[in-house]
Amino acid sequence: MTSTQLRIKAKLCWRPCLHQVPGQLLSKTTPQPVRCELSPIVELNVGGEMYITTLSTLKKHPGSKLAEMFTGQPKLRTDSEGRYFIDRPGTYFKYILEYLRSNQVPTQCVQDVYKEALYYDIEPLIKQLEDSPQIFGELVARKQFLARVPSYNENIELMIRIARAEAVASRQSSVMVCVVRTEEDVAKCHEALNSLDTDKKSVVKFGPWKATPSISDLLDCIKMDVEAKGYNVSIQPHVAEKGFRFKSYDFFYKFVFTWW
Repeated sequence: MTSTQLRIKAKLCWRPCLHQVPGQLLSKTTPQPVRCELSPIVELNVGGEMYITTLSTLKKHPGSKLAEMFTGQPKLRTDSEGRYFIDRPGTYFKYILEYLRSNQVPTQCVQDVYKEALYYDIEPLIKQLEDSPQIFGELVARKQFLARVPSYNENIELMIRIARAEAVASRQSSVMVCVVRTEEDVAKCHEALNSLDTDKKSVVKFGPWKATPSISDLLDCIKMDVEAKGYNVSIQPHVAEKGFRFKSYDFFYKFVFTWW
């Protein structure tokens, strides 16, 4: 059977059937819609990547969004060749299919496959990926820590806005960051901040927090999350001016954004 025949067979179709009124002889035929079953072989276009698989594979986990797509009348558009189209990254769909076929949990592109597993709502795969070191470390360790750092995400966005505002006609721009781990350091940082020869409003403050990670751990997190947004950034200790009462590395760090 050709691929064209397979695609035609995979579509829902309509055919006339005989309609008989009780107590009467068989009358002339009246067209009635009768739904045909989907072909067991399904062709897919996932974000431009082509796949051929079975209907049973796609419906392996009945509660998933992927299974729902192919339950009853397919809820998907088709491309010009009649393949069912899913508007998702096709590169990672092969890992989804491999899991559905053989229960093999991917060890490559774990973060991206995890996003796709969430989209397709494949609960067993989601749980197994969350037990992997990459996802466990991100969800349970790092994000749980950052949740205890007040206004962390808002401060990341503030840093980026300040850096962009300072980038006019320059290759680099810098943002001063004040990091305080304990409540006791907050007052010291405030006093030190008053001694800085800089615009106080342009200093972004992180902390305090109640968790074991150190200041260097938080700095790594800040750098990681800024770079995840596509920026090239480095960290430098703030150089204190002569007569400055506090060691610069106690509280202040300079994040340097390089634009070209």
